[in-house]
Amino acid sequence: TYHAGEHNEVRAVRGISTEFRAGEFVAVIGPSGSGKSTFMHLLGALDTPTGGDVEIAGKSLQQLSHNERADLRGKELGFIFQGFNLLPTLTALENVMLAGEYAGLPGKLTAERAPTLLEEVGLSERMDHMPSELSGGEQQRVAIARSLMNDGRLILADEPTGELDTHNSEVIVNVLKDLVTRKNKTIVMVTHNEDLTKFCDRTIKIVDGKLA
Repeated sequence: TYHAGEHNEVRAVRGISTEFRAGEFVAVIGPSGSGKSTFMHLLGALDTPTGGDVEIAGKSLQQLSHNERADLRGKELGFIFQGFNLLPTLTALENVMLAGEYAGLPGKLTAERAPTLLEEVGLSERMDHMPSELSGGEQQRVAIARSLMNDGRLILADEPTGELDTHNSEVIVNVLKDLVTRKNKTIVMVTHNEDLTKFCDRTIKIVDGKLA
């Protein structure tokens, strides 16, 4: 449960009980304002619940300090956004390497891992391109590689296909599905496109802050 506000209290999510397993691809759907974003913020250790608990990698968010939650995000979580969030002045490779620096990885490991991840998402020939030289689908694949830099267990994808056409949307979802299968990652994806749920292992629907 998560309450937003004080005087005019809004219960953004309430009574949601679920778990996510390793090697599982889960879609989260629901109308605008239903609580999906709040749910993802809780999973991403960006907020702490005001009732109940969220446990990630065996750690209770309620028991962690602000700095400990930040450390958990850096080690166990990867984030993919609708708008790609790439730095326009850095190449694809540099954008991915920057995530390694933020995660506190040794420079040698960052330099080795970043090109490998870009190869895995099919961008071995585009590493030295700037974001402006990449298509929307290619930019999102860079963002996926970036989310894997810390080799975390859980990847949270918030509308990762929201700015892509049908073809590129399916390409991106298949890349994510491959990560689940090949790397045993857990991916939770918010999407407004219910056609994409067919690629997922299961679907959670949130309406008015509750599981529908």
